[in-house]
Amino acid sequence: MDVDGIRGRTLVEESREAVVILDDRDVVVLASRRARQWIEGLAEGRTLPSGVLSGEQGTVPLVVPYDVGGRRERIVYLSREGDLAAYEELRAGFTAAVSHELRTPLARLLALLETAALPGENVLELVDQAREEVEQARELIDEVLFLSELESGARVVSLGAVTVRPELDAVVAELGERAARAGVALCVEGDAALELSVRPRMLRVVAQNLAENAIRYAGPGSMFTLAVERGDDGIVLRGSDDGVGVAEAELPRLFERFFRADRARASRGTGLGLAIVKHVVTQAGGTVDARRGSGRGLEIRCVFPSR
Repeated sequence: MDVDGIRGRTLVEESREAVVILDDRDVVVLASRRARQWIEGLAEGRTLPSGVLSGEQGTVPLVVPYDVGGRRERIVYLSREGDLAAYEELRAGFTAAVSHELRTPLARLLALLETAALPGENVLELVDQAREEVEQARELIDEVLFLSELESGARVVSLGAVTVRPELDAVVAELGERAARAGVALCVEGDAALELSVRPRMLRVVAQNLAENAIRYAGPGSMFTLAVERGDDGIVLRGSDDGVGVAEAELPRLFERFFRADRARASRGTGLGLAIVKHVVTQAGGTVDARRGSGRGLEIRCVFPSR
């Protein structure tokens, strides 16, 4: 396959849209990962499953015919009924949540500045506290922008292959000092040869957010482990700690934007870390779930497709 062919295949494969390319006999020439996830039995070289073009499978097709090399082909863009309404509802909710979350550090910053104007106050100490509030707002804005880029497709998650263990080691080394201040020990386990079809930057984002979640919430004296292993369903990246844990009823909500478990509400975190983890993993074709650790603590399991 020439360079243009490889480029075209990659663009279709990694599209955030459900895209299918058909020949004149309705045989699938190419299909994006999202299309294969949506349509059971969809595979290259096989006839398009019945009901897709008619909308009987709950999808709304947009068909664009074209000619290539004397052959008639079609690009089929698939959406789901109600997607636009759901998106608008999600966008409105997200905007409201961001506005609410930004008010907190800004209100604290204003209070600190007003206090600094009073006679007899320790201005240097108040400036240090104000700097922390600015950093909190900056972190929130950065993570909101990053999550927005993930959702819009501006950030490509899967491209090439990366050996997992060195990236995990690098993340733990980078966070070592911060973890020590929080009283949380970090370690890495797993097969040094395992690879994932994920950009190194995106793999580090997942590992860093899992580790930072433990540093913030597991509690002093706890141990956090980043592990990679081959499982029955693919490559498993696991972040687990033996800390204070999360109530069983709160586990399904941990990946919601801005959600914080009861014990974490006093934390200075943004509430976006695990939402970002879920977006990266699902865009790479994987799944993610949260469960109670053995005895106590929290375990996040990210399962990626095997190469």
